[in-house]
Amino acid sequence: MITSDIYKTDITPTWCPGCGNFGIWMALKNALTKLAVPNHNVVIVYGVGCHGNMRDWMHVYGVEGLHGRALPVAQGIKLANSKLTVIAVTGDGDCIGEGGNHFLHAAKRNPNITVLVHDNQVYGLTTGQASPTAQKGLETKSTPGGVMELPLNPLSLALVAGGTFVSRGFAGDIPQLTEILAKAILHKGFSVVDILQPCVTFDKIHDYGWYRKRIYTVEPQKEKHTALEKSMEWGDTIPLGVLYQEQKETSEDREAVARTPLVDFPLGIPKRDDFLNMFQ
Repeated sequence: MITSDIYKTDITPTWCPGCGNFGIWMALKNALTKLAVPNHNVVIVYGVGCHGNMRDWMHVYGVEGLHGRALPVAQGIKLANSKLTVIAVTGDGDCIGEGGNHFLHAAKRNPNITVLVHDNQVYGLTTGQASPTAQKGLETKSTPGGVMELPLNPLSLALVAGGTFVSRGFAGDIPQLTEILAKAILHKGFSVVDILQPCVTFDKIHDYGWYRKRIYTVEPQKEKHTALEKSMEWGDTIPLGVLYQEQKETSEDREAVARTPLVDFPLGIPKRDDFLNMFQ
């Protein structure tokens, strides 16, 4: 029987007390436990940011990519071994800023990976500059007079680019976030979970109380255009849940090696050990 303990390490998390990352971390462990995924079948690719520190306290295979480059690494891993559960743990700056081009093209290609966006509107690791999702008027270290432009919306971007599972969760509601993450991991295709994650240190506006006064749960939308309308709803009301889901051919389905993962192919190198010894 699989319990959440198999995903734990002996390292104590170093996030700020009250950080929304704790809720995401707990929900992710709960979702993997709910789905009974053995930890040796899980690979998490982390971006650079506070979220990336999770690699030290998740007892699964882990890779930390370059800033903004988690998604191409995750796609490569899935292509090499499609039997693995591949998850990308990213931040709003990491994924939508530095990695914005990768995000759009991954949604278009529809690889069978799950993307968690820790969305707190700031670059927390570098002490609080405004991220691409920062709301207009937000005062930060890099925008002391307030952000002057409108934010990018991860959900809208995913929908328009072709994402087949588009959802939003809240780090302050672990049970609901657990259910959303479990559905995202089960979905065959590009699954995006935009997670509202309060940064209690650098964003004093969008705290747990601010979100709890506004969030509500919606049912999946049958049409993409209505899901797009919901994704753009922000202010007095903010929708949570699975906004849109559809089944489409994945990038792995289209690849020539889809029926046999690359990891199962013979190397085709005679006297392999002699070959490898050349590099010692």
